[in-house]
Amino acid sequence: MTDAVTHKPDLGRFGVWTFGTPKTEQAVEIEKLGYGAIWIGGSPAGDLSYVEPLLDATETLQIATGIINVWTAKAEEVAEAYHRVEKAYPGRFLLGIGIGHPEHTEEYRKPYDVLVEYLDALDAAKVPTSRRVVAALGPKVLELSAKRSAGAHPYLTTPEHTGQARNLVGNTVYIAPEHKVVLSTNVEEAREVGRGAVDFYLNLSNYLNNWKRLGFTDEDIAKPGSDKLIDAVVAHGTADAIAARLNEHLASGADHVCIQVLGGWDRLVPTLTELAGPLGLTAKD
Repeated sequence: MTDAVTHKPDLGRFGVWTFGTPKTEQAVEIEKLGYGAIWIGGSPAGDLSYVEPLLDATETLQIATGIINVWTAKAEEVAEAYHRVEKAYPGRFLLGIGIGHPEHTEEYRKPYDVLVEYLDALDAAKVPTSRRVVAALGPKVLELSAKRSAGAHPYLTTPEHTGQARNLVGNTVYIAPEHKVVLSTNVEEAREVGRGAVDFYLNLSNYLNNWKRLGFTDEDIAKPGSDKLIDAVVAHGTADAIAARLNEHLASGADHVCIQVLGGWDRLVPTLTELAGPLGLTAKD
């Protein structure tokens, strides 16, 4: 199971990334709008108990984790839960895993080796490579994601990073980047919301190093983050402007773009509704 995957998951061109689990009625609306998947972020639990209610309430929507933290969820538990979900809802769940942050794990040790061990455990439990992805930013983990999973789920990046990732891993590997959005033409207001979401990551070395690789300066990535940085990782403006920015990921080689709506749960469905048309999604009855 360590060979490169020869076929990619199909979650549609656009999905929705949420920090935590949305309500089932929100999932139903998201499916009706034409989005292909919901990615549940915030290091969700390894038992996957939150997945079945969303799948049960919808018909074709896929659910992915973005991501299960390998430090807090045992691989054996995750594998058992994966098989439970897959048996009940075949082909509708994608397992996203990741290493987390060294600053927030006391036992953080040789993260690459820990990730490899986790993937080994998933192999042993027969979780197929074609139904799992790895959170990846730098070249080493991107290459690992290509060899040991369907591909990569980069978080808080840019279309330039997507292009670099595609050039590195080739065309057969799945790439599903996350991108934040604020539907507002008030630039300062949108940047304020964006900074609130990005602030946490300005303390984390893996994101800081990735931004430096993309050409951002020390001044750009120093708190509270330059306008250049915020504008690069948080799309804002009209629905058409945001859609154009998200489509840059697809043009750069992404297979699927995970949209994170900022501003609170009450903004989720209204924002996605406004974006659906400019993104070219087809509403379902």
